Amino acid sequence: MMMGRRRRGSAPDDAAAVPPGPVNWRRLFGYLKPYRGRMAVAFIALVFSAALSLVFPAVIGNVVDSVFSNGGDEGLLNQITLALLLVFALRSLTSVVETYNLNYVGERIVVDLGLQLYNHLQTLSLGFFASRRVGELVSRMSRDVTVVRGVLTNNVTTLLQQVLIMIGAVVVMVSINARLTLFILILTPLIIGLAAAFGFYMRRLSTQIQDELAGSTVVAEEVLQNIREVKSFVREPYEIERYGSAMGRAFAAILRQLRLRAVFGPLIAFLGFGSLSLILWFGGHEVLEGRLTSGELISFLVYGLTVAGSLGSLVGVYSSFQEAMGATKRVFEILDTKPDVTDAPDAKPLAHVEGRVTFQGVSFSYDERQEVLHDINLNIAPGEIVALVGPSGAGKSTIFNLIPRFYDPTSGKVQIDGSDLTSVTQASLRQQIAIVPQETLLFGGSIRENIRYGRLDATQDEIVAAAKAANAHDFITELPDGYQTLVGERGIRLSGGQRQRVAIARAILKDPRILLLDEATSSLDSESEREVQEALARLMLNRTTIIIAHRLSTVRVAHRIAVLDHGSIIELGTHDELMARDGMYAKLYSMQFREDVLEEAPTP
Repeated sequence: MMMGRRRRGSAPDDAAAVPPGPVNWRRLFGYLKPYRGRMAVAFIALVFSAALSLVFPAVIGNVVDSVFSNGGDEGLLNQITLALLLVFALRSLTSVVETYNLNYVGERIVVDLGLQLYNHLQTLSLGFFASRRVGELVSRMSRDVTVVRGVLTNNVTTLLQQVLIMIGAVVVMVSINARLTLFILILTPLIIGLAAAFGFYMRRLSTQIQDELAGSTVVAEEVLQNIREVKSFVREPYEIERYGSAMGRAFAAILRQLRLRAVFGPLIAFLGFGSLSLILWFGGHEVLEGRLTSGELISFLVYGLTVAGSLGSLVGVYSSFQEAMGATKRVFEILDTKPDVTDAPDAKPLAHVEGRVTFQGVSFSYDERQEVLHDINLNIAPGEIVALVGPSGAGKSTIFNLIPRFYDPTSGKVQIDGSDLTSVTQASLRQQIAIVPQETLLFGGSIRENIRYGRLDATQDEIVAAAKAANAHDFITELPDGYQTLVGERGIRLSGGQRQRVAIARAILKDPRILLLDEATSSLDSESEREVQEALARLMLNRTTIIIAHRLSTVRVAHRIAVLDHGSIIELGTHDELMARDGMYAKLYSMQFREDVLEEAPTP
């Protein structure tokens, strides 16, 4: 019988994330700094490409005026054609240089930003992950990072290129006919105003789309991680509907974005071609009045198309920038989140550990509304085994979480060998502690890799010795691939007892001074339970051990038993002492441990 299962309530954020505000452009473009050399090469190629793009309209005008309008000059036409081929070849070469360097920088930024996000997530405290779902974090590390990459490379270079082309085209147009150029520029503010409004709505829709897609990723992640439960409850149709609903919401947001784009694109095209029609009308009058040649008018029209194309590209870049702002803020929100549990500036490595664990007036709450632990005072001697018992929600798991400093007490102190945990480094503290959880989690690699996780520099002989001590060696060698057998996602290819013994072997290999054991063998068959109990007995030998007790056999091996209720230790002593008091422990024992006694009684 279970004496009390761990409370599943989630903790709040371990630190308040910085609320999203205006994007820090200097910080964003700082990711380009390590690759400024390649960006400089790309920029130079971009400038040449933009300049060469301005040659073609001028050549067309020259052909019309010099070749066709003067009776025809085949030699001049051949020369101009060869010059154009050379220009296009050079432009293609500069495009190759530009494209390669931009893509190189872009992919490096994806890697750099992804690594930065992943590394930062490793520094965050347990509370951060208790309040967030894995799918959301994976979405930010993949989809959002890719969007940011587009902002820093393709969008930036497109912006620069189109601005250069547009400015160059306008300068040439002014040199051809200032009056006609002024006429065109009068139409520009209308297009820019529409682009600004479009960008504003695109930004809102893009943020919504990113959120909805992240939500669908969360649903898929949860279902795939808990596929056994889904199938056992026959909830495949329900999960299909749930994922479909999430994708439907994302699709609805995407449709709104597509409709906006579908309307905006033709509207800009109408304004652009309408402007060209007006240019043709106004320019035609200029030709008739002798202020403009036919070739210049054709060049002017092509330059006008170039300016319109640049404006259209700039509108697209602007909308892309707006779309990317949501993703950028989401990435920076994680990077700006600070861990709640940090090493003090003068923190020192934990010296040789004997294993004395002391709680002095410890209180703790995940939030200000409810206190989970209240004034806990407990002194555990080196090598002592202490069992924590009590009803669900009494605070047993929270005590576990305070010892490796996954959380810090709201008040009071937790000490090891007299050293306050806040005065030592987290790495040195946790190196001295091993945790065998109630729900054993393994990585998806091989059995050898899972055991070696306890000490990465362990030799094969040491891994085998740890497996033997954990009663795992025999079943491992019977597997087709032995220690190289893949355990599957979360260890699904192993039985519950096998997973527990692999976890125990991992803890033995770590050789900690303090052991935190959430003992759970009630779901195992009698043979597996015996194997696990023998392995646990070897693991606990000469180690300070704190156990969340569920079974009678565990309570029997404990030197003392701490009884918790509503976050306080209400009884403390040996089994016989607590039974003699006839308090809560005696009540729990008679109600929940009686079945164990009956099971262990000999059959007549």
